[in-house]
Amino acid sequence: MTSAPRSVRRVLVASTIGTAIEWYDFYLYATASALVFGPLFFPGSSAAGGVLASFATYAAGFVARPLGGLLFGHFGDRVGRKSMMVWTLLVMGIATFGVGLLPTYDTAGVLAPVLLVTLRVAQGIGIGGEWGSAVLLSTEHGPPGRRGFFSSWPAMGFALALFGSNLTFVLISQMPEEDFLTWGWRLPFLASIVLVGIGIWVRLGVEETPEFVRGRAENRPARVPVIMVLRRWPRRVLIGILASLGTGSVIAMFTVFLVAHAAKAGPEVRSTVLTGLMIAALGECVTLPVFGALSDRFGRRPVMIFGYAVAVAAMIPAGAWLSSGDPTLVALVLVPALTIAHGAIYGGLAAFLVDLFPTMVRFSAIAVTYQVGVTISSFWPLVAVAVTGDASSLLPVVALFAVVQTAAAVAVASAPDSRADAELLADPAGERRPVGRAVHGEIGDHR
Repeated sequence: MTSAPRSVRRVLVASTIGTAIEWYDFYLYATASALVFGPLFFPGSSAAGGVLASFATYAAGFVARPLGGLLFGHFGDRVGRKSMMVWTLLVMGIATFGVGLLPTYDTAGVLAPVLLVTLRVAQGIGIGGEWGSAVLLSTEHGPPGRRGFFSSWPAMGFALALFGSNLTFVLISQMPEEDFLTWGWRLPFLASIVLVGIGIWVRLGVEETPEFVRGRAENRPARVPVIMVLRRWPRRVLIGILASLGTGSVIAMFTVFLVAHAAKAGPEVRSTVLTGLMIAALGECVTLPVFGALSDRFGRRPVMIFGYAVAVAAMIPAGAWLSSGDPTLVALVLVPALTIAHGAIYGGLAAFLVDLFPTMVRFSAIAVTYQVGVTISSFWPLVAVAVTGDASSLLPVVALFAVVQTAAAVAVASAPDSRADAELLADPAGERRPVGRAVHGEIGDHR
């Protein structure tokens, strides 16, 4: 049973717009951490040290994401998906607006970076619950045979956000450097509050998912869903973490570390790379639903493994080609990395995770797997800077990146076929179901 077409369309729009706004807020910070936060909040450090400290605050938001996922996941499994979508957007919006009001180190001293980290943690808590709520709201309103396509809509919100945040910084970075560092960087953070208001209004108009309503009527909610998940499906949790680590590593490397690496060549190269990111992100808006639909047709495994392989291929020449500032070479790195590789991985990932777990513990389950995976990936910029230092060669980083993508691909390939072992899953009330009786929403086809 699925929702009426009009209701489903509204849900897809609400999940996409809200996710776009929330990721826009999150990646404003990512772009700013690569471009301006080092000298503004950590001026006593060397150039490399400032970038390293800035990336550490960027990673702090990711560390908070599992906490947000567990918090919102717990109530999302017990109360519902819809209300959590509103709360996550509100938390993220307030934190992002606050970043735009922060004093710099020259004004407030050590208090400035402390406040920066605090707001970044609040961002992480909000985004930690956002992904799961948006994915489940869209996926659980759709038919089982189209989970990949439906779950790709919130993923499009991510791509739109990547485009929007980089477009914003491309525009404001055209102003004189002094103005950009003094007040220009604040504008995107302050303006985001308008978008947050629109997103909350849209989300208040959607209905709870039929799958959750049906599951709640038939099953008593688990007292602590995440404990049940970890006790009964630890292998699936590990598989989900590794799969998520792969996709998070693509974003951390190509949109944060490599942007900062290329920016060393000067403002013109920085502008070219940011423009390339925008083009690749727009392309991903097209490829995400395509790969989502392909994962419905051919299975999640081949589509996602293809993405991991392309990501490694794009990483090999990335450092030299991006630093060259040649628009063609920049496009030849970023389009395969984001439009194709990340589009393939991310287009199938949500449905891949949704298919692993039953409805009434699903929010908590995907919170653990996805958020832990991307949290680990957030340390990639730190690791990459520490490994390379001031050296120009990125070969050690490429090798480490290839290892991570290979591990992710192996995990996806080893995912259980839910059709074959559905009868082994227990329902959220803790009772074994008879063989052949399906648990709501738990049967997927990873192939």
